[in-house]
Amino acid sequence: MRIAVTGSSGKLGSVVARELRAAGHRVVGFDRVGARDRDFVQVDLTDYGQVVDALTAVGDTHDGFDALVHLAATPAPGLAPDVATFHNNIATTFNVFWAATRIGIDRIVYASSETVLGLPFDVPPPYVPVDEEYPARPESVYSLVKHLEEQLAIELVRWNPTLSITALRFSNVMWPEDYAAFPYDADPRDRKWNLWGYIDARDGAQAVARALETAPAGFDRFIIAAADTVTTRPNAELLAEVFPDVPVTGEVGENTTLLSIDKARRLLGYEPAHSWRDEK
Repeated sequence: MRIAVTGSSGKLGSVVARELRAAGHRVVGFDRVGARDRDFVQVDLTDYGQVVDALTAVGDTHDGFDALVHLAATPAPGLAPDVATFHNNIATTFNVFWAATRIGIDRIVYASSETVLGLPFDVPPPYVPVDEEYPARPESVYSLVKHLEEQLAIELVRWNPTLSITALRFSNVMWPEDYAAFPYDADPRDRKWNLWGYIDARDGAQAVARALETAPAGFDRFIIAAADTVTTRPNAELLAEVFPDVPVTGEVGENTTLLSIDKARRLLGYEPAHSWRDEK
């Protein structure tokens, strides 16, 4: 496929672009910063005119796209004032989605966030493992935007029956060099904010590729996490100490993820191949 990747200079985006190219796709990166080459376009995605122009054609860089992977954003709460995060992220996503549909790109995969599940879980989750079945519980402006982006996608596919938009609710993205800090065993409350979850960027790229290949028309959302937790401490011990009153409604292994990836496994064929345990 010919694929545009926004946020291609970011922690996840750089790996997604690399892995999609390695799989044989023609990938052009869009970002505010990045090395100048024929596979990259410097663009301010908050400017709708620039987005339309960049997706249509930029010199001889590309001749259009079959699919769009949208990863550009202020990537977490607390990195900028709330109003700046809101204005940047909602404008960027609206511009990218709207331009893609106007141009005729009918396959979009984008980064939603684990935060819509209720992170940082100062209010305990309704049950564990958490999944996609309960309503969004944004607890920050960043998370609120992610929820609104999912609602935007729902309406866009209703208006455009051939359009496919897949929201990937990525966990905390890690590169192999980040594993030097693992395991997080000292105090379970240090990582209770996302139920001790993470995602290797290479597995994040796998999830993107699976969604591009398999997602049907319409909208769907998937939690994307590693198969294990960031700690060697058993899940039963963690839950008893930190979330003793939260119901356990599904299978919980000794160190298996508490961010359920069952739906992604079932519908996308996603299967994490990387763990911090293999890098130590």
